[in-house]
Amino acid sequence: MAGYKRRFGDRHDGRRLRSLDPFFKIIPYIMRSRIDSQIFFEEKIDITHAEAYLRKRNRSSETRLSMLHIFMAAAVRTLALRPALNRFVAGQKLYARNDIFISLAIKKEMTFDSPETTIKFKFEPTDTLEDVAKKADKQIKENKETEADNATDKTARIITFCPGFIIRFIVFLARILDYIGLLPKFLCDVSPFHTSVFITDVGSLGISAVYHHLYDFGTTSVFVSFGTKRTEKVIDSDNNIVNRRFMTMRIVCDERIVDGHYFASAVKLYKTLIENPERLEVPPAKVVRDVD
Repeated sequence: MAGYKRRFGDRHDGRRLRSLDPFFKIIPYIMRSRIDSQIFFEEKIDITHAEAYLRKRNRSSETRLSMLHIFMAAAVRTLALRPALNRFVAGQKLYARNDIFISLAIKKEMTFDSPETTIKFKFEPTDTLEDVAKKADKQIKENKETEADNATDKTARIITFCPGFIIRFIVFLARILDYIGLLPKFLCDVSPFHTSVFITDVGSLGISAVYHHLYDFGTTSVFVSFGTKRTEKVIDSDNNIVNRRFMTMRIVCDERIVDGHYFASAVKLYKTLIENPERLEVPPAKVVRDVD
């Protein structure tokens, strides 16, 4: 983070939050794991306007946009305006993440035997929808190549060359080092589990959104899932029956990072941005900084 000088107790991927209320400081000692701290949100997203926006935009833009781009760009903007959602717990301490990352699992081909890979994208808080789409498409295209291996795949392949007891020791050691904030930076960089938000588009598999658990390894505090689109008949403001398009979005969060009011505010903002993607065409007027 520009202008911030690292202090004792900070990590290379986050700064220690020292001005929190005592209640928030003691919560991680009571709820010691993310599995123990998960809370679940479900939102019904009206995508009628967003789909119309995509059709119009894609007729004149060189960058072809999709709902995935909107979900990703809305997440980046939400983290820029609600920075406490980019916190994580490690070693029973609460940290503000230095950067915005989104992890995404993709299939190289939509077949049963096609390999799956995970991509971690780094974004700037000022990124627009166009910026997010270009960065995402570049990496997705590179990773869609059947023979292509990203840094995550290569690291996993090297580790799996070892016997099982060595793999168990490596993972054990990584957990310990991560707990005390000494996990090597290159491992954090390749780990999809050290990310701001993990997004899964299960709609591409033809199913509805799932509640995906948070990983106890790494520092991910938010998991977003969205599924298939559907048409429903609703009554509009003039009491007419009209067709509207909807998606279900399900979010799993680590409740230790912020209170319920903040979570609710962030989820409502996220939903509003998805339903009104034109707001993502320009950078935010101001990027909000988390507390010290």
